[in-house]
Amino acid sequence: MAVQLNYLAPAGWQPEKADEQYVIVQFKLQLATGVGENMFIQAAASVAAESSTGTWTTVEDRADSGMKTADDYKAIVFDINEHDHMFKVAYRADLFEPGNISGFLAGPAGNIAGMKMVQGLRIFDIRFPRSLVESFPGPRFGIDGLRQLLGQTEKQPILGTVPKPKVGRTAAEQAILAKRLWSAGDGSYDFIKDDENLTSLPFNKFEDRCRAILKVQRDIEASGQSKKLYLCNVTHSDIDIMLSRANLIAEEGGRVMMMDIVTTGFAAVHTMRQKNPGLFIHGHRAMHGFMTRESGAGIRGQGSLWGFSVSMLTLAKIYRLLGVDSLHIGSPKSKMQDYGESELIDAAMNPAEVNGYDSFSQFHITREEHHAYQALSLNETKADANFHTLGQNWYSLKPVWSVASGGLHPGVIDTVVNKLGRDIFIQLGGGVLGHPGGAERGVEAALEARQAVMRGQTIKEYVKTNPESALAEAVAKWGTEPKIVY
Repeated sequence: MAVQLNYLAPAGWQPEKADEQYVIVQFKLQLATGVGENMFIQAAASVAAESSTGTWTTVEDRADSGMKTADDYKAIVFDINEHDHMFKVAYRADLFEPGNISGFLAGPAGNIAGMKMVQGLRIFDIRFPRSLVESFPGPRFGIDGLRQLLGQTEKQPILGTVPKPKVGRTAAEQAILAKRLWSAGDGSYDFIKDDENLTSLPFNKFEDRCRAILKVQRDIEASGQSKKLYLCNVTHSDIDIMLSRANLIAEEGGRVMMMDIVTTGFAAVHTMRQKNPGLFIHGHRAMHGFMTRESGAGIRGQGSLWGFSVSMLTLAKIYRLLGVDSLHIGSPKSKMQDYGESELIDAAMNPAEVNGYDSFSQFHITREEHHAYQALSLNETKADANFHTLGQNWYSLKPVWSVASGGLHPGVIDTVVNKLGRDIFIQLGGGVLGHPGGAERGVEAALEARQAVMRGQTIKEYVKTNPESALAEAVAKWGTEPKIVY
């Protein structure tokens, strides 16, 4: 006898004890041109089948065929929204090997993208059960751990700069820039970061750059200034080379390794977290747009999808499981496509951080952005059907620093902090190095902006009472809105 299993839940079905027994995935599906609407339910069932225990046709059923076990472990489609082509799939938690994100993704993000009846598919969110969450290491330091490492007693945003031009300085020249940044103003500027393109190049070898900048760091700290961070890029396709680079950072007194976590891959991130010599892991997300970008109206749930993608929120959750301590999430209003996703990701990565502002207009926060942020701001982040977020219970995993970057300058620090909270890295590249008075004056402007925010002032209020300040010069050049990066 041949059989085809049924992957559709009965009407009204909901998974019992989901956080103990199931992985839940929220999908949106776009049928291919020429495929009738009556095929949507079948397409959704095919997604569940292909990503769990099924195949494209009926197969034999005999005592040794495995069909009984396959029926027990099949994924189930539920919460179907035929109008918007949204649906959820529940997978038994023990369908997946604990501590193996690569093996896990071969299911919900595997061969389903090859289905001929589908021209678009997006994973909006994944909610992981306790057994999978606790099988991963999570961040080593997280938010509180870094503040302790730096000896900080005040909860304030972390400010830093990536050198511009992106690539061009020698190792010695980059060390000179580090000294200029860290010595400027009152000496409290926090970090310098390698650009993602800067690995080990003929004019700027990794070993030379690492040693030179960390010597500056040691000298600066020995002079009595606050502890500093050098986000040193260890990215390589050979994990052994990344480990040797991480070891050199530790030997030279560094505190942070930077990785391009998308290009190096999930296995590399997991391995570096398990084997790293006590360093904070800064996750840069170069290449994510080739997986996360969706230009169709369906990005909000309604309307058509133009292709296949996975949300950055989903990737952020995965990287938190694997153990990054900080992760780039973009910045409010700074990119050509602004879906408010940076706020949503930040709250998912750092659910204990709660935005305390009730006014939507005071800090230019849209109702949608505020709602998405609050929906994920508790220790157990809450689901919200309006924004297709499933929430997450993180159990004992530490929260992650969100990194705001892209088109930022001192004039927008109040907007960023009031949208994303004080547990945030703010990266100011051109916004410091492009200051009319030079890099030192750019640092002064950034520090003045942070001080204003910590006192409860807006940037406009500070500039009005300090018209000759470095911050006033920055605002005169760039204004008080993020620059859109086209």
